[in-house]
Amino acid sequence: MTVRRVALVTGANQGVGFQVAKELVANGVTVLLGSRDFARGQEAAETIGAGAVAIQLDVTDSASIAAAAQRVEDEFGRLDLLVNNAGISHASQRDGDFLDDYATANRASTASLDEIRAVWETNVFGTLAVYQAMLSLLRESADARIVNVSSGVGSLAANADPAYPYHSMFGPVYPASKAAQNAITLAIMIELESTDIKVNLVSPGFTATNLNGFAGTESLEDGSREVVRVCLLGPDGPTGTFTRWENSPIPW
Repeated sequence: MTVRRVALVTGANQGVGFQVAKELVANGVTVLLGSRDFARGQEAAETIGAGAVAIQLDVTDSASIAAAAQRVEDEFGRLDLLVNNAGISHASQRDGDFLDDYATANRASTASLDEIRAVWETNVFGTLAVYQAMLSLLRESADARIVNVSSGVGSLAANADPAYPYHSMFGPVYPASKAAQNAITLAIMIELESTDIKVNLVSPGFTATNLNGFAGTESLEDGSREVVRVCLLGPDGPTGTFTRWENSPIPW
């Protein structure tokens, strides 16, 4: 008898997280849809159908993370796949053109420290907090994998090149938060390199989602392809990679 894999996807009630959850369920995975708003998570799970389960999870709230981990332990006893997808690009209301406003608000000399802290709380500390809470459950799996959803705009090597298309937009809010998330992921990779737990970092590209005010140029389906591909890698699949579609390496 084939045992269904159990996955947890954070920030799964919309955007890339929802699409990834939907496609994982279609591939026979039981997916826990992490959502800050449980009602929205339930709605998303009902839209996907059998195999999708809503779970309340706010990655900035330690009590919420602990409760989610306890629920996974009580109901499944293990976790096979952790997808750290939850992320925000800003914490305050934005009006007007997303990219123009984004560039203005993201300058090192003028960026709001409160805004930086709020974005980093989700994108950086949230990723680490969920990893720490779920690690013991991943250790119970015979084929565990962690997939952290990041962005190419967090690549320090790419942004250091003046020819890089997003070079002029690198700043301390979202791009630097993704650089920090990448560093956290590298730390996780190093910690787990002597274990059987695989760790991968993935960029969904510039996908049209609420994260960027739907200014992205890729569809949800196209933007989610690499995340889904990596999530479905088998036990012999690679670890320690940072890629975009299709399996194209991104420099750290």
